[in-house]
Amino acid sequence: MSFGRLVPVLLVLAACNSPTASDSDSDTSGDAPDTTTTTTATSTTTGEPPEPTTSSTTDDDSTSTSTTEPLPEPLAPLPGPVPLTDEELRTPTHPVDEDKLLDLRVPADVEKALAEGYGDVELGPGEPVLPRTLDDQEPPAPGPAPKLLTRFVHLADTQLADDESPARLAAFDEVSGGAFRPQEGHVCHMLNAGVRTINALHVDTPLDFVLLGGDNTDNAQSNELEWFMGILNGAPVVECDSAIDDDPVPGPDNDQKDRFAPVGLDVPWRWVTGNHDILRQGTFAILDFSEPIEGESVGGTRDYGQPGAPIVKGTVPADPARAFLEEPDQVALVAGDGDGHGITAAAVELGRAFYTFDVEGTPLRIFVLSTATITGASLGLIRPVDLENIIGPTLDQAVADGKWVIVTSHHRSGSLSNGQEFGIGTKFDDALTPEQWREFLGGYDNVIMHLAAHTHRLMAEPMLPAGGHPYWEMVTPSLNDFPSQMRMIEVWDQDNGSLTIRARAFDLVTDGDPIAEHGRTLAVADFTTGWENDGRGTGPDQRNVELWIPTPD
Repeated sequence: MSFGRLVPVLLVLAACNSPTASDSDSDTSGDAPDTTTTTTATSTTTGEPPEPTTSSTTDDDSTSTSTTEPLPEPLAPLPGPVPLTDEELRTPTHPVDEDKLLDLRVPADVEKALAEGYGDVELGPGEPVLPRTLDDQEPPAPGPAPKLLTRFVHLADTQLADDESPARLAAFDEVSGGAFRPQEGHVCHMLNAGVRTINALHVDTPLDFVLLGGDNTDNAQSNELEWFMGILNGAPVVECDSAIDDDPVPGPDNDQKDRFAPVGLDVPWRWVTGNHDILRQGTFAILDFSEPIEGESVGGTRDYGQPGAPIVKGTVPADPARAFLEEPDQVALVAGDGDGHGITAAAVELGRAFYTFDVEGTPLRIFVLSTATITGASLGLIRPVDLENIIGPTLDQAVADGKWVIVTSHHRSGSLSNGQEFGIGTKFDDALTPEQWREFLGGYDNVIMHLAAHTHRLMAEPMLPAGGHPYWEMVTPSLNDFPSQMRMIEVWDQDNGSLTIRARAFDLVTDGDPIAEHGRTLAVADFTTGWENDGRGTGPDQRNVELWIPTPD
């Protein structure tokens, strides 16, 4: 997400030497209402970070709680077929409250919002797939033998959070939209529901891979990445709970803090880095601040030991698994997991996730860029040194190899900046502007699309750089925020001198998973109560689309 107007927050946090923030597209200002509670809980955990196959928490007496219990069973596969949004739409029934009369940071307001239907949706007919051309002319007729080149899912902005971390800024959601989400504790289950949905989709429409969109985690913490990878990989057990072993609803496997068995993806997944993956709350350089293992919560975090998990400030119980992960260590960790998820030895040596992979049997090459910057600020950064040493040579090699390229990164062109934002980060005078980046990509006739995320909304627009080659830019919304969707993307050779990029959004299927469904309901309520933006974009031409482009020579 982009960064909100945080000057009042930054002044408070600078005074406390514990600045945190989450970025937002909204432009809000003012102080957050005094809805927080102070706690002085002192229970801690000790020892090394847990293995992903065991419980990651302890109880108030620091005794092991779940290592001897039988492992939970993963949910059964979903029956197909999965409805895409060209077949069925989920639409909120409650109008958006522009006055924000309810504050979902307050547990009583959450209950009221749900009782008054803020989270309700209705099912209706889907939206058609709209053909679009770079010059707004009618597309040509397909040739005699169109051929599917690839089909994959783009999964973006999960922002899986340790919502009990002292590094959170939940009390300041009014200043920075996205600093708090009522559904954030349910995102592990929402991601698992996403995996089940992708697997069911794969049965009927075989997929080549899942491409991440970045902001996979929320706060650059080790435990967040462990949970995220465990869910995609199908670890024996994952428990998205830190420090004290919380049990909001007594009993096993019935609330968002209980351990569960993820199903795991049936197709390979490929890593993309976002600003939240490497920065504190997606905005602040982690090397500038202390580890979020323990300490005082200045900006507000959640206490699941109280009914409704209210926002609290004060001493937060410790958990060594919360340690920050620097970008090179994160890249090496992902590369060392399973098939490496696309990360190459060169990327590990560089310490940044720049790499390519080819779609076997086709001329398509995917080029993954790392556009987040470790010096701070939520927006993207591309500098001439990146063009000279990495991006330019990689695209030149693709030309030499006869490859058609999809460039993908967390940030789209309009989300690029000079590395500084409201005084946060380091300003680079040579940073590429959005226009310069588009002109650079327009210099390569073999680039067909720039696929991105970050804005948490559906977008699809032609890029028409002056004097250069036109191409498409596409953005996928957040799995976390409303409408909690992903995109299925297909590239077709139409056998008529044209390619088409066919993209359709689809929802989570939460059958048999009430925790994931409740999380999605809370995400709807976060939107209709006026606290989150509309991730559906500006119109149908941004959502289900068939984008035409001439076949590269």
